[in-house]
Amino acid sequence: MKGILSILVVAALAVSCQQAKFAHVDYAKLMDGYKRKQDLESSYQLKAETFNRKRDSISQAFQLEAQDVQNRSRNSSQQRAQEEMTSLQQRAQLVGQQLQQEEQQMQRMGQMKSDSLLTQVKETIAKYGTDNGYTYVFAAGEGSSVLYGQESLDVTEAILKILNDEYQK
Repeated sequence: MKGILSILVVAALAVSCQQAKFAHVDYAKLMDGYKRKQDLESSYQLKAETFNRKRDSISQAFQLEAQDVQNRSRNSSQQRAQEEMTSLQQRAQLVGQQLQQEEQQMQRMGQMKSDSLLTQVKETIAKYGTDNGYTYVFAAGEGSSVLYGQESLDVTEAILKILNDEYQK
């Protein structure tokens, strides 16, 4: 009986101590090579540049109008000049608030798209790990807690290919 019990304990330990399978992903390299991320960054950069040109153009228009009001004020009463300048300042403040709201909306949309991208990357890594029998897939690279990973356990390129192939569809 004691022999059978020992065999069962050894068998149970053998089953419970199956080898864990590990891999690592260079997260920075993965994100830098991900076409969807590159496209999102390019799109955001283009929107930011367009917004900056719009803001600069509006600012320049208000500066020209302020100069015009100052020039006209020489030929009009002090009260009239003050009224025109107050009106111009109020419009500038309103436009400034509208621009600020537009910029905040652009940033919120960029953050939402970035969050969606990160979620997709994490889900793809998890699916790759599950499909390939990995117990853990660690993030490697600058600032990660993986200080060394065997090159043969680096699955960055495989996951990057999956992400880019899915994005191209």
